Amino acid sequence: MAFSPNRKMMAVALAALLCAAGASAQTTLEKIKASGKVVLGVRETSPPMAYALGANEKYVGYHVELCERVLKDIVPDAKLEYMAVTAQNTLPLVQNGTLDIGCGPTTNNTARQQQVAFAVTTYVSEVRMAVRKDSDLKSISQLAGRTIAASTGTTAVQLLRRQERALGGAPIKTVLGKDHHESFLLLESGRADAFVLDDNLLAGMIANSKDPSAYRIVGEPLGAEPIALLFRKDDPSFKAAVDGVLTKLMQSGEMEKIYTKWFVSPIPPKNLGLSLPLGTTLRQLFAAPNDKPLETYQQ
Repeated sequence: MAFSPNRKMMAVALAALLCAAGASAQTTLEKIKASGKVVLGVRETSPPMAYALGANEKYVGYHVELCERVLKDIVPDAKLEYMAVTAQNTLPLVQNGTLDIGCGPTTNNTARQQQVAFAVTTYVSEVRMAVRKDSDLKSISQLAGRTIAASTGTTAVQLLRRQERALGGAPIKTVLGKDHHESFLLLESGRADAFVLDDNLLAGMIANSKDPSAYRIVGEPLGAEPIALLFRKDDPSFKAAVDGVLTKLMQSGEMEKIYTKWFVSPIPPKNLGLSLPLGTTLRQLFAAPNDKPLETYQQ
């Protein structure tokens, strides 16, 4: 029996829907096995967590190494494919399946947990500010009326707005860089009085700047944030596999060695150390891993 054009169109649409449903039902491990590759989302300018090294765009860093260790364990035969991402596009690319795992420094919070899943916490950052060494800024209480740089898509933006409300005086003028490199340039060029970001990332940016001695990290923390690897929300088997490897690294003492490599020992390209030894909070998390969101740290 011949189909009418409308019925043919309906049949094609139904076939497309069935294909889409089948694709969404495919787990991350099944997808990796079928393609023979795994796509890692990495950052280009977030040392020591994830950054590009040299003209050949080799990606290195604490979270990059953790991703590589995890994937070598659970999908040893898969080819690793690195994709440069930003703070603002990481979650959408994980959601739509472009990325299999996000290896940049992403804060785990309840809003983001509605979109993606997070592994157990592998770093706890304190959001502070970097200033030029001749700056009079020493406390977040001095930010009213100042021009402050922050990177688009980071939680530092929300923390600055909260601080502005708390100060209740002159507004804080927040200028946004598209990434951490651009935000640091705002500070370096004098267009911003400070750059607010996670302390570890600030230390990494300073260590890799033209003159590391020209900057310092000051002020009390605006907040503490759990940082973790991330992946699709609807794939508990992949989360269990990732968490299993990370927990094993923590319990064996290997995680502390990886931490020391990136936060204490000299790191490329300038072979300068960040002098950020393992803190009490993170040491406790290594002993008892969890994936609790940012909001639990604010209680």
